[in-house]
This record gives sequence, structure tokens and C-alpha cells, in this order.
Amino acid sequence: MATSSQEMHLLYAYSIAILHLMLAIRLDKEIENRLELLAKKTGRTKTFYAREAILEHLEDMEDYYLAVDVVQNPGKLYTAEEAKRELGL
Repeated sequence: MATSSQEMHLLYAYSIAILHLMLAIRLDKEIENRLELLAKKTGRTKTFYAREAILEHLEDMEDYYLAVDVVQNPGKLYTAEEAKRELGL
């Protein structure tokens, strides 16, 4: 079944929209002003710096919350003998 040019255009536009998801965040006035000043001084966008800050701290936050989950839900604990038996040693 052939796809019309208009359908292909809509599919392409939809694909692009999915690739560029947006996030809206609220900042207090002081942080907004600092971000605005930094952007003006460096010629970069506020979005650039917000993205950089998120990327910089995301891995640390993931590690922290995964560690908290492991501490709160440790799962089954094995004695040395049980571990050897489970591993076939």
C-alpha cells in the first residue's frame, strides 16, 4: 500500500517532535536571574545551562536513589555455605 506525500510529511514531523521532548521547570527569581546573567555573559542559552546541570547531576542522583533502594530492600542474604552451594562451588 502506497503512502501519500502528506502522510509521510506528518510521520516525519511526528518523529521529530518525539526526538525533542520539552521539560518546563519553575525556578525562584534568584536562580532565574543567575541563569539569565550567565547566559547573557557567555552567549549561550538558559536551556543549554539547564540541560548541562541536569546531565551533570543525573547520574549521581540515580546512583544515590538506587543505593537507597538496595539498603531499604536488601533482598535475600546468603551464608557462605549457601552462596557456595548456589554457585556450585
